[in-house]
Amino acid sequence: MLLLKMTRTCFVMTALFLFLSVYSASLWPLLPSKQLAQQHHLLNASYTKMVHTNKRFWEMLCQKVRVYSQAVMYSGKHNHNDPVECCLGKIKDASQLRQAFKLLDADFFNDSKILEMAKGAKELNIPIYRANRKLVARENGGLHDPSVLVFNPEWTGEEAQGAPKRFSCPTLSGIQKPERDEDIAFMNVLELGHLIQTKQITSQELTRIFLHRLKKYNHVLESVVSVTEELAYDQAKRADELLGQGIYLGPLHGIPYGLKDIIAVPGYKTTWGSETFKDQVLNMEAWVYKRLKSAGAVLVGKLVTGSLAYDSIWFGGRTRNPWNIEEFITGSSAGPAACTSAGMVPFAIGSETAGSITYPAARCGVTALRPTFGTVGRTGVMSISESLDKLGPFCRTAADCAFILDVIRGKDPDDLSSKDITLHDPFSVDITKLTVGYLEDAEMEVVQVLQLMGVNVVQFKLNYTVDSVQGILNLMMDVDMLAHFDEWQRSGQDDVYEAQDKWPPELRRARIVPAVDYLQAQRARGKLIQEVRGNFTVDAFIGNATDWERVCMGNLVGMPVIVVPTGFKSISDPPPANSRRRTTITTGIYAPPQHDHIALALAMAYQSVTDHHKQRPPIDDLGPDDSIPSHSELCTHQDNSVFKKQGFQDAVELEILEL
Repeated sequence: MLLLKMTRTCFVMTALFLFLSVYSASLWPLLPSKQLAQQHHLLNASYTKMVHTNKRFWEMLCQKVRVYSQAVMYSGKHNHNDPVECCLGKIKDASQLRQAFKLLDADFFNDSKILEMAKGAKELNIPIYRANRKLVARENGGLHDPSVLVFNPEWTGEEAQGAPKRFSCPTLSGIQKPERDEDIAFMNVLELGHLIQTKQITSQELTRIFLHRLKKYNHVLESVVSVTEELAYDQAKRADELLGQGIYLGPLHGIPYGLKDIIAVPGYKTTWGSETFKDQVLNMEAWVYKRLKSAGAVLVGKLVTGSLAYDSIWFGGRTRNPWNIEEFITGSSAGPAACTSAGMVPFAIGSETAGSITYPAARCGVTALRPTFGTVGRTGVMSISESLDKLGPFCRTAADCAFILDVIRGKDPDDLSSKDITLHDPFSVDITKLTVGYLEDAEMEVVQVLQLMGVNVVQFKLNYTVDSVQGILNLMMDVDMLAHFDEWQRSGQDDVYEAQDKWPPELRRARIVPAVDYLQAQRARGKLIQEVRGNFTVDAFIGNATDWERVCMGNLVGMPVIVVPTGFKSISDPPPANSRRRTTITTGIYAPPQHDHIALALAMAYQSVTDHHKQRPPIDDLGPDDSIPSHSELCTHQDNSVFKKQGFQDAVELEILEL
């Protein structure tokens, strides 16, 4: 019908054009010469406009005829029982498809080419998509069949020769067991290791202390998913037996710890923090768990991850900050940060894709290391992005971070991105030979302390021209995440996700990211890396650990950073009388990829003469006008009013309570 109307219009316009031409020509001899000239000029303009209009109508008609013919041929050849075929077969013009092409920023094709592409997609692309999904995307989480496209963060080209050299962990002497369990709970790992090695305490006694604290404070902080009590006592008993036989496995022998609940442990649920997977038991041992188990460490709990490693919202609630229990934690490694801060574990392993180590550590005032990408293997760990995900320790001290990293680093045979990265011994670094930059937002106390210790400190700014860093990371992360949770989205499980403004809309947008533009983002990432490498003219630099641009840049580059507590300030909107609740102040020490030892050495030097990292949160002794909320009170306060009351650093943090 549309074609018939267009054909009639074209014929009518052509006839009208011919009639007016003949009629006006017959009147010209009757007009005076001046009027004849004016009329000639007007008619000439009208004729030109009419010719162009008529020409456009005929071109549109011809185009519609071609499109209609292709659509008819297409619909006649294919099976209309298939929804994709039926949809394409009904298209009588390309306008519907063009709207979709606009979402891909690709609406520059003419109608004929659009229909040609639709036909090719149906016949060639879609069968390939479906075959690939059948092969590798039936299970969620990215636990199997990793991508062969591997990101390499190294700048120097230096390859480790043979097994990496281990760090020279310092030995302690004169450490005595405190009388109170509370004091034992806040000792660092090296101190606890000394107590076990000297048989002042058994691993089973130590395990009992931390299991008790996990159960005692979890109703307040909502930071524990599973208490692995039976496994913990079995591992602690084994550690004590080995020590009784004269076998000491090292500083982690008999030391309790926790794992973020995206890390698989056989026999226990690995929920990924999600209602959808809350009963999931994975019959596999994560590589990092194997490393810790072989070092004699004792797993006491699976700790909260934000649902599918996003934010601190999980199926059991929302994790709170031990330093200010009316405040929620930002970042999906909320459980490891809160439990370490509150003395519920001596250390924990968390993960970061974009801020999940740095943000929770800064909020809870603990020392934490985001290592160079590829340092720690990720087999058995839920994957967001294979070129961004990293595992790292939450601890009381930088020294603890150093030797825990030494235990868990190395080549994971099933993780193509992991490698035996050459790291020098952080306990042997001469910091007086280092030049360290400081950014405008650096905590100046750290700068001044290091300067007094002989470090050459200079003002510094890390320049690069890539202005889309945050967009690059978000686009890549979302597409990668969708590849690992394709079935989750297709089956509609995103409709019951805990935070509907987080992953669900992001992954729907990711569905329409063209492969070409994903690769362009990777190329832009490469340009960023080259520019950062060229402008990283110091051995390390000091700056805010939670600046969002820097978080994105550091993760795209694969750069290590250690978060260091540097002090406290009053909470916003405190109660009328004194409150012991505090907002923690931290800073980050950044180093080039594969130079984690530099950042660790500087952090250890700073902590050797300060005590901010030794302070304990007031979860038992808040203040005269403070109280510990009951579980029911916590449940009724899970809303944005509490968020707004506590005053986040800036509005951006509200949007990126992530990962």
